[in-house]
Amino acid sequence: MEFKSKKGIFQQIADSICEKIIAGELLTGEKLPSVREQAALTGVNQNTIMRTYAELQRDKIVVNKRGIGYFVTEKAAGKILSKRKNDFFKESLPEFIKQVEILHLTKDDLKDLLKVLK
Repeated sequence: MEFKSKKGIFQQIADSICEKIIAGELLTGEKLPSVREQAALTGVNQNTIMRTYAELQRDKIVVNKRGIGYFVTEKAAGKILSKRKNDFFKESLPEFIKQVEILHLTKDDLKDLLKVLK
């Protein structure tokens, strides 16, 4: 995993796990790799993974079954999608609109872009 974002490494790992959940690569009830395994997979310290899993647990994306591991919760995908949509409307979309205005783009300029939407 390459870390390039302005976000902390633990958050980037959490984002990656969330993407796997909403893509259906990690299913409800599925066990996440152990802290040790995830640290080896991502090439980071185990404490970073513990922080990642703690954040995911706080957000009710995963649940810790003591002595067994961390598992994807039933409502994880819905919670992730809801948060990401909210973040999009609060952060990404206003920045996009600002750029559209700065560049003096018209509806016609954006038509092809919007065609990809269902």
